[in-house]
Amino acid sequence: MAGIVVCGGGVVGLSAATMLARDGHAVTVLEPDPDGPPAPAATAWGTWKRRGVVQFHQPHGLFARFRQVCEEELPGLCERLAAAGCVRLNRIDAAPPGIRERRPGDERFEIVTGRRPVVEAVFAEVAAEHVDVRRGVVVTGLLTGPSDLAGVPHVTGVVTDDGERIHADLVVDATGRRGPTERWLAAIGAAPPLVEGQDARFVYYTRFLRGSPPALRGPALAPLGSITALTLAADNDTWSVTLFGASTDTPVKALRHREVFDRVVAACPLQAHWLDGEALNGVSVMAGAIDRYRRFVVDGRPVATGYAAVGDAWACTNPSAGRGLTVGILHAQALRAAVREHLGDPAAFATVWDERTERVVTPFYRSQLAADRARLAEMDALRRGEAPPPPDPAQARFGAAVGQDPDAFRGMLDMLMCLAQPQEVFARPAVQAAVAVAGDPVPLPGPDRERLLALLAA
Repeated sequence: MAGIVVCGGGVVGLSAATMLARDGHAVTVLEPDPDGPPAPAATAWGTWKRRGVVQFHQPHGLFARFRQVCEEELPGLCERLAAAGCVRLNRIDAAPPGIRERRPGDERFEIVTGRRPVVEAVFAEVAAEHVDVRRGVVVTGLLTGPSDLAGVPHVTGVVTDDGERIHADLVVDATGRRGPTERWLAAIGAAPPLVEGQDARFVYYTRFLRGSPPALRGPALAPLGSITALTLAADNDTWSVTLFGASTDTPVKALRHREVFDRVVAACPLQAHWLDGEALNGVSVMAGAIDRYRRFVVDGRPVATGYAAVGDAWACTNPSAGRGLTVGILHAQALRAAVREHLGDPAAFATVWDERTERVVTPFYRSQLAADRARLAEMDALRRGEAPPPPDPAQARFGAAVGQDPDAFRGMLDMLMCLAQPQEVFARPAVQAAVAVAGDPVPLPGPDRERLLALLAA
């Protein structure tokens, strides 16, 4: 049995901690926010303060891969989510007529969905049964011991803000997108990790509502000219409606006003009915999201041993696709496997952890980054009154096939739900046949740029 410290008590940190504790390790979670989850979990939306998580009251997607990992690694957790009011849905049921007829295997598209505070409260309840969760504890740095590799610092624990030294066989960094990862490593003399990063350049405007859950009449993530709409079901008869645009699009900033937001949503035929409910808030605004990727093995050498970054502490992207928690828990699953196989050999663990990260989760980061860049280029062109860059022909034909062919639609869900990578889906003979005969893609209905500007200014 090993001693493991997990820095950060969000969903991903708690997931990793619980998985490792169920393997017999003594796991301690250190979370700087002082307040724990309320009981019952269903009340967390209105009562739980998580100042360290900027996106705590923003929409979060829990995809089919998230549910799969929970069922494989944390049995019973999905049932606890359901008991807290989270909802189980199958995205096939929202497919166009002629496509939604169930097939064997369609159960893979089932999701469990809920608001972030409620979901995290359930994870915290489960973790507390297996893990020592200490809240209000700030980690200020890393401890080191004798090196396992010449010139590479070996992490042996952490130091807290009150001077406590907590020793561990492995320190897991789950401090999120705003964590002190690089500062900690620099302080112990580690070589800098490889870092890629830039402003994601999106601003999000969100309202939450409650009532009779609305039907999904179009894609949950719907590009509508120079804005995008995101509609997500949640727990206990609640849901969210989000509009987002480029941070450089000044007129779009008017969406922070409730009457403007409602006016624009009402002009979107497939989303307007999502406002038919009791409002739980005005308009919540989130900006400053970044795309960032870190790699902790550089030129074949780890920057440190005894340390592993997981989830957003490793990489984060624009949150509009809702992949963050799904990719994070998939990363936690990969961590559990690496710890089982190599924890006793710190050098081998660092190498295997890097390889597994690159193979299992980095492709999701790369594909999201490419999608974001293409969407921003389109938004920027429309804002300037120019024709947007032509889409990749194969991608455009696939997009058209999704609305016409059941195999293409399921392939789209496999990609969206993090069940398969694009290259795998595009290689399927049935998908290739559907793409070959697909017509031109049909734009989703919504206000064009001129109409949008009028709605924003009215």
